[in-house]
Amino acid sequence: MKKKMLLLNTTVLLGLGGVLSTPAYASTIQDMESQKFQIQNQRQDVQSNIKAASDELTSLQAEQDQMKAQLERLTIAEEENNKKAQKTEADIKETSKQVEQLEKEIKLLQEKLEKRNDILKDRARSLQESGGNVEYLQVLLGSSSFSDFVDRALAVSTIVDADRGILKETKNMQDELKTKQADVKSKLASLEDMKAELDEMTVQLAAQKKQKDALAKELKDKEAKNEELKASLQAKDSSLANEQSTLEQNIKDQKAAEEAARKAAEQAAKEAAKKAAEQAQKAAAAPAEQADSSSAKAEAPKASSNDVAPTSAPAPKASNVVTVGNRWIGNSAYVFGGGRSQSDISRGLFDCSSFVHWAYSQVGVNLGPLGSVSTETLKHAGTQVSSSQMQPGDLVFFDTYKKDGHVGIYVGGGKFIGAQSSTGVAIANMSSGYWKQKFNGRVVRI
Repeated sequence: MKKKMLLLNTTVLLGLGGVLSTPAYASTIQDMESQKFQIQNQRQDVQSNIKAASDELTSLQAEQDQMKAQLERLTIAEEENNKKAQKTEADIKETSKQVEQLEKEIKLLQEKLEKRNDILKDRARSLQESGGNVEYLQVLLGSSSFSDFVDRALAVSTIVDADRGILKETKNMQDELKTKQADVKSKLASLEDMKAELDEMTVQLAAQKKQKDALAKELKDKEAKNEELKASLQAKDSSLANEQSTLEQNIKDQKAAEEAARKAAEQAAKEAAKKAAEQAQKAAAAPAEQADSSSAKAEAPKASSNDVAPTSAPAPKASNVVTVGNRWIGNSAYVFGGGRSQSDISRGLFDCSSFVHWAYSQVGVNLGPLGSVSTETLKHAGTQVSSSQMQPGDLVFFDTYKKDGHVGIYVGGGKFIGAQSSTGVAIANMSSGYWKQKFNGRVVRI
């Protein structure tokens, strides 16, 4: 009887062990854990892609901000240069009127001087006929021109008072004529410079407008790309949310299945133990303690578990003058007369001479008053050297709309940095093309 009970208890224990260690159950848990791990990896990949897309978006936004700032500078430069062009046109008209008026006054003075010339000739002729002052006649005959005659005649002390008065008035008129002629000459030269400057501004304005339009188009294209990138990010985010939802549901289902299996196993174990106890009592082959021991042994497998811990994926001196202006490349615009106030400088609005003045000021070199700096003042600011001895930091000059109309800083390798009308501050090649043709050989070492 004892042998029969031992065999029965052994059968019960083997049966319970089979229930608690079903291969199908273990396989289901392993599959779900594997699925969970795969989804986690997919989620990491998606998050990695989203981070990369977000970084690209941030970079694109920074580039757009820079382009917008440059577009704003170009707009300001265009407005300022338009104002300068309008003022120059007004100055040309005003100077033209002044020249016309001076030419009229010169013509009147010349007519008056011709009449004075006739009067003095008549006076001299009268003196000669009446046997008058010989010295006076010698002055008249020895003069090389009417103006020379007036100067000589005033030096003759024996001239009669009436003649002296006429001569003094004539002398004053001649001096006035010379002054007005010099004034006209100066204004005409200024007029030519203004016209040349206006022509240069017209070309520069066209170049700035072209650059502005190109930049605006580029900005528009980048904004479209930005919107496309945003849409892509939203799609990825939606996909990630679905993956996450699926993962959470799978985990929830997994836990529910696991809990149900555990309860089922416990219930099966209890029923088996109960059945074994009943059979043992019926058989009456062993004391109650042995039945209790068998029951305890039957329950022992509950302490084991087939759960497999999921494997976590591994968690992944100021610069020298040659380079000091590089900060303005792509962040500046050319304005005639610009760069002579802190407001202009802070916005990157320069012309060629104000940029050179600013660059040298950054390394502690003062090139004179900022308000009056020009290519004319800069070409006298240092020592002129041969172009064959040119070295980085030297000032180089170009004949553009006038002699020495543009200046830059030589950086070496046949290139210079300067504020160019079409680009703002930029490095340009002076060993070929346009700037080679315009380079006049003037090199100034500060």
